Amino acid sequence: MTNSRVLCLGEILYDCLADQLGRKLEEVESWTAYPGGAPANVACALVKLGTPTGFIGAVGVDEAGKSLVKLLQDVGVDTRGVQSHLTAPTRQVYVLRDSTGDRSFAGFGKYNTTEFADTRLAAEKLPVSLFEDADFLVLGTLELAYPDSAKAVHRALELAQQYDLKILLDINWRPVFWTNPHIAPQTIRQLFKQVDFLKLTKEEAKWIFDTDDPGAITYRLDSIEGVLVTDGDKGCAYCLGENEGKLPAFKMPVVDTTGAGDSFLAGFIHQLLIHGIRSLRDGETVRKIVTYASAVGALTTIKPGAIASQPTAEEVVTFLTSHVQV
Repeated sequence: MTNSRVLCLGEILYDCLADQLGRKLEEVESWTAYPGGAPANVACALVKLGTPTGFIGAVGVDEAGKSLVKLLQDVGVDTRGVQSHLTAPTRQVYVLRDSTGDRSFAGFGKYNTTEFADTRLAAEKLPVSLFEDADFLVLGTLELAYPDSAKAVHRALELAQQYDLKILLDINWRPVFWTNPHIAPQTIRQLFKQVDFLKLTKEEAKWIFDTDDPGAITYRLDSIEGVLVTDGDKGCAYCLGENEGKLPAFKMPVVDTTGAGDSFLAGFIHQLLIHGIRSLRDGETVRKIVTYASAVGALTTIKPGAIASQPTAEEVVTFLTSHVQV
């Protein structure tokens, strides 16, 4: 098996999307389950773009867990870091969609957020061998909400630093995952000194930093190499290697925005591995990298589901050759 250049650690789950748009939870008549979970989305998107990637997380031994692991394997994601918990179920998240396709989280059905297998990710079972040859570790923050998986996150950070991996943190703020959302900001901030790149939505940036200016955030954190701030259909802003800029979003016939930010992130990492960290010194190269990432994110919105809709590298190149940003 080809060694994974990127490791994505966190949750893999089923997003149960409301089939009826613009309805409240109690008004939804039916749901369709799509594989998801931000770190798993990023892993799959990277593999589809051509970057060998491994996923680290925990699922139940139920049918949902088995089917998610099979999906990862079918896509080509390295699953040696996947743990199976004997009693905790695989997480399912219920997702409402408004009339434009934008999503909002509506809970976890009959389970409490602390009961799912992803919260049981065991630090002592992380395969050290995966870290020895990797270049990047991608983390979300949801697993910081639970004692066991939080220990696994910190163990992964230790291994990443030991083996000189670049670390990218996607804030991915979802208060519904936390039993005590008030502790989240400080818990998340404790990671900032250990990460090299930070990806946030505009809302998350204002929530944690009181600004959505990636240059100001980079200056404030001092030790970080780059910040990406996404704003859905309004585009993104960035500060990478001291190069700052903004890009508008591609205009797309949106069906479902689930996973678009994860695909954007995968596109960014994929291009960064191709061009190298030193390429961030060049403003034009930086703009090309972020434009590519934006295209990957945009293409993910034109079909339902976070993973099923992800484009191949060929599809991205074809799209970019026929579109200019407006």
